[in-house]
Amino acid sequence: MPSAALTIGLVQINNSFSGQSYLPYAVACLESYVRRHSREPLRYRFLLPIYRRLPCREAVAQLLEADVAGFSTYVWNGCLSLEIARRLKAQKPGILIVFGGPHVPDDTEAFLRRHPFIDIAINGEGEAVFLALLERLPDRDWGGLMGLSFLAADGRFVQTPRAPRLQDLAALPSPYLNDIFAPLMQACPEESWIGLWETNRGCPFQCTYCDWGSATAAKLGKFELDRLRGEVDWFSRHRLEFIFCCDANFGILPRDIELAEYVAKTKRETGYPQALSVQNTKNATERAYRTQKILSDAGLSKGVALSMQSLNSVALKNIKRDNISLETYLELQRRFTQDRVDTFSDLILGLPGETYDSFINGIDSLISSGQHNRIQFNDLSILPNAEMANPDYIRHHGLVTVTSEIINIHGARVEVEDDVPEMQQLVIATNTMPAEDWRWTRAICWMTAFLHFDKLFQIPLILVHELTGLSFRTMIEAFMSVSAKNYPLLAEMRDFFLDQAGLIQQGGPEYVFSEPWLGIHWPADEYMFIQLTAERRLDEFYLESRHLIFGLVAAEAITVPWPVLEDGIRLNQALIKQPFVTGDLTLTLSYDIPSFWDGIRQGTAPMLNPGPVTVRIDRSTVRYDDLLDWCREVVWWGNKKGAYLYTNQQVEPQLAGHF
Repeated sequence: MPSAALTIGLVQINNSFSGQSYLPYAVACLESYVRRHSREPLRYRFLLPIYRRLPCREAVAQLLEADVAGFSTYVWNGCLSLEIARRLKAQKPGILIVFGGPHVPDDTEAFLRRHPFIDIAINGEGEAVFLALLERLPDRDWGGLMGLSFLAADGRFVQTPRAPRLQDLAALPSPYLNDIFAPLMQACPEESWIGLWETNRGCPFQCTYCDWGSATAAKLGKFELDRLRGEVDWFSRHRLEFIFCCDANFGILPRDIELAEYVAKTKRETGYPQALSVQNTKNATERAYRTQKILSDAGLSKGVALSMQSLNSVALKNIKRDNISLETYLELQRRFTQDRVDTFSDLILGLPGETYDSFINGIDSLISSGQHNRIQFNDLSILPNAEMANPDYIRHHGLVTVTSEIINIHGARVEVEDDVPEMQQLVIATNTMPAEDWRWTRAICWMTAFLHFDKLFQIPLILVHELTGLSFRTMIEAFMSVSAKNYPLLAEMRDFFLDQAGLIQQGGPEYVFSEPWLGIHWPADEYMFIQLTAERRLDEFYLESRHLIFGLVAAEAITVPWPVLEDGIRLNQALIKQPFVTGDLTLTLSYDIPSFWDGIRQGTAPMLNPGPVTVRIDRSTVRYDDLLDWCREVVWWGNKKGAYLYTNQQVEPQLAGHF
């Protein structure tokens, strides 16, 4: 006799960015696997998946007709998923609630006892285990099944051995190629979708702050090329603009060059996809370079991420990244810089073993080695299944954490009725970086971003460094050490950054919300840029900064042509894009500073030739007659490329929350 029919509701809640939503790839893989490998595929009826944040009661209402509710969970949806599941169980006690995904902790017993409404937790890869569960319904006899954790009827905790990872990924049918998404896309024609693309599974690295390597046991499996080409064609046919590659190390396999070329070819021929975001592989310098160069040349990449995380050998050893060559990243930075391909570097604040001195020295080294586009400073957050979450690890390194709400960079304050905010565990002190040092370091990150990467004072900083040998650290620390009496505005900026860092340590948001300025969350340095512009205080900033840098050079008793610094400051101020500017500007400089500055940014060592040099600044081709347009198109969209200067007129829309 055929088995009783089952209705299945799947939940993979993702954030929506700039009017775009992710296709729920993880739960679509579950459905796709069930339809391919079940003994009775027609036995299962799948509801439309819940793919975005919505009021809890609406989510519960959509799931009430299900016999099984499966939740794919991670840091951005864990709290809301738990609340939906709790209410669902209260209204329909007989429903089977299954939790899976990286947010299911390895210490599953404590998790299940805190949340007794969860019937089953899946540990590890989910497709085969989820099908095995369904095949045992309605009996609910889990004997012999692998990869499960549950509380037995008598209250005992039961955890079965993890199922071996699939060795042949051909067993996982593509949810794109078998039209799993068709009903959802037809039901939501107003949505603009972001695609998730998986070309391989696994990660050979064991970074302690990450749950990727630990979750995949360092083994790498790969999907077939024909499948992947077919998925790229699917993205193109459905006119998906943005694709996020889920691989931990794109470029690790020789064939990734071929894949990058195929995506680039598809874009040239069809116009889609328009962007492909990937995580760069580690150590494989030449392949990383070639894949990223292909994506950049095709306009698929909005910037190459070079994620050092730290330049301190002690910290790198503590997080198990000492087997990843820093020279790989520095070589890639040099090559991309010479090719005029934008890069940005990642540093994580609060890593165990990092000190104030080592972190600031790392910033100095990155800028000195040619990173003039962007360092993205990330606060360390502890993920549930990362090695760093182990209590012994936390105690050993003296990690002090605070619970704070997850806020997306440039994200709006969307207050959905009956919502549950997502929370994270931020590290705000360690035994090598006490709380006050963390606060000061966090503030210096914003000051560095404001001066150098937001380009407000980059030209003078580079000139002083190149002509005198004065370090970027010395100059940035000078801006942080000003007296309020002599430098009232710079002191006000410094104190604002310190106050914001202090708020984070008290559980406050990582970004500064502004209702009048687009109603979104800004990094503190960008918020300050907007504030000085809106209050028309940039002249005051440049006046104080001029006095500071001249005084610093004089105090060091360094011989430098003073007109060079004077002209550098004038040029920098004139190049900053501002709202309400109506006319072009012509400057006469005593030295060829533009060529010198451009050469430094392109990784060469040019001569600073005497002038006079006439510089015409085009400020009329692209104008901003509205402050909010300027906030959006310059400060937000220009963030990743550091495109705050009139020399860079090409600024593309960016998705909130993405770096």
